[in-house]
Amino acid sequence: MGKTRTQLLLSTYSRRVSGAYGRVLVVDDNKVIRQLIRVNLELEGFEVVTAADGVECLDLVHEVCPDVITLDVVMPRLDGIQTAARLRADPRTVHLPVALVSACTPYEVESGEYAGVDAFLAKPFEPSELVRMVHRLAQRENRVPLDGRRGAGRAGSAAG
Repeated sequence: MGKTRTQLLLSTYSRRVSGAYGRVLVVDDNKVIRQLIRVNLELEGFEVVTAADGVECLDLVHEVCPDVITLDVVMPRLDGIQTAARLRADPRTVHLPVALVSACTPYEVESGEYAGVDAFLAKPFEPSELVRMVHRLAQRENRVPLDGRRGAGRAGSAAG
């Protein structure tokens, strides 16, 4: 008997969406910020799924198979740093590009680097910076280093 579509999606984790640049899971407890990010990415051809906090993100990530995840830091139930650390601890999501979209205080950046975050974008941000960062991360998604290492050496600002 053949595999169902869901089984195929789960067995081929994080594959490109036909007709789109990729799928982004946007995680922020502020509905207005989620919608702002969603609209800007959808206008650029991304498919966007949203979650209100880290717990919801972890519940959805294996169902939606995103190419990139953006995380706010300060959220109820499970914050963005803890969510990033859990994503890195899961073999299915260890190589998934993760960006923090937050105030980006020195503490958040240091904690994010330690948790394996790939990029940082400070709020308030220019929509073009957001789009550029997500494009860069989506393109990188298929080019995971052979040693599988992550962290400060791969983290960076939205510029570039």
